[in-house]
Amino acid sequence: MTDRALSFDSVAGQYDSARPGYPPALLDTVEHLSGRPLRGARVLDIGAGTGIATRLLRARGADVTAVEPGPGMAAVLRATEPGTPLVRAFGDALPFADASADLVTYAQSWHWTDPARALPEALRVLRPGGALALWWNIADTTVPWIAAQEERLLGLSGHGAHSSDGHRAENLPDGQRRERRVLRWTRTVPLATHLANLDSHSRFRLIGEEATAACLARERAELLTVFPDGMVEEAYAVELTVTLRPPASSSVGDPPSER
Repeated sequence: MTDRALSFDSVAGQYDSARPGYPPALLDTVEHLSGRPLRGARVLDIGAGTGIATRLLRARGADVTAVEPGPGMAAVLRATEPGTPLVRAFGDALPFADASADLVTYAQSWHWTDPARALPEALRVLRPGGALALWWNIADTTVPWIAAQEERLLGLSGHGAHSSDGHRAENLPDGQRRERRVLRWTRTVPLATHLANLDSHSRFRLIGEEATAACLARERAELLTVFPDGMVEEAYAVELTVTLRPPASSSVGDPPSER
């Protein structure tokens, strides 16, 4: 799992320029579910990559420390966010003091952790009443052309291009207070950007250059039949889970609240 997580280093610049960001409604929802504004909050952004989520959190006024193990990804983050503290570490072992953060975020990165280790670590560094927020941009397969693309790419590698290998928030242990939301949004990008986005996913890093080039050429031809002007409307469902650390006065045995 670690090798696959670090495979993004070879395409760090491409990842930063081609990967989608997140809609404003996502951080609105994080604020609502965590019960506090981001402005002034101490945030640890774990698996920050090139800083896509880090930048959005900082724009909301959060005091963000980025945590990223990959040297290539970290180098892009340093270049784009030179004022952001950056710590080289994995999400399974956080080098931070107990109860030192208001919010811990894993944007597109929780599935690279061992949840049995990462969850206790996240809860340890959260202050009582703090929140752990996990989210993913998942290709919206209710859109016909995206469903067709996912089917083609599933045949290539056993996983769709946008899959996180079924290793998402369902791997959180029971017994914690958490809320789930799904937020749908779209972006329109040139075909070249869409293909670069596909190419930045870990599955393409592992099948080799020749197979990747052949696959992307097929996708280009297929998508030009759907988007002849070369502008692709990508559709996403952001899957968000917010888990609250109980306040100091709460009993550990309180039942979870889940929707």
